[in-house]
Amino acid sequence: MSRRRRAEKRRVAADPIYNSELAAKFINKMMYGGNKTVAATLFYGAIDKLSESAPDKNGFVLFETAIRNVKPLNEVKSRRIGGSNYQVPVKVRNDRQVSLAIRWIIGESRRRKEKNYSLRLAAELKDAANGVGATMKKRENVHKMADANKAFSHFKF
Repeated sequence: MSRRRRAEKRRVAADPIYNSELAAKFINKMMYGGNKTVAATLFYGAIDKLSESAPDKNGFVLFETAIRNVKPLNEVKSRRIGGSNYQVPVKVRNDRQVSLAIRWIIGESRRRKEKNYSLRLAAELKDAANGVGATMKKRENVHKMADANKAFSHFKF
């Protein structure tokens, strides 16, 4: 066992426009090669496109709804017992839920075929907010795996 203290979680500084830690985390995950201004421009462009596509709703509220919809509740972890590996379903911690949701949305938006990245991200966020699309499919697959391996839930970590 380590003799050191457990490292404290650092809080991400909120983004300047929406004053939100969630937006700052999203921008940081989008970033390539340290180009934060490029990532921020793309993110804010996508939020603007969301606002244009749904005039009755705020784009940032749709973004938060999309993250909330994509967050997984359960996942499977591999555990070796008696010479064989079992996929054990476990509850997902809140910070990991947010991290997975952000990662999945960014990954699926990069696979889309729209003209530029702002449009791709806006379309993926809109789909996720409406409960459809590739990210929601990914979440459902994770939940199905956890449900299928419910028999091994008595194995603890």
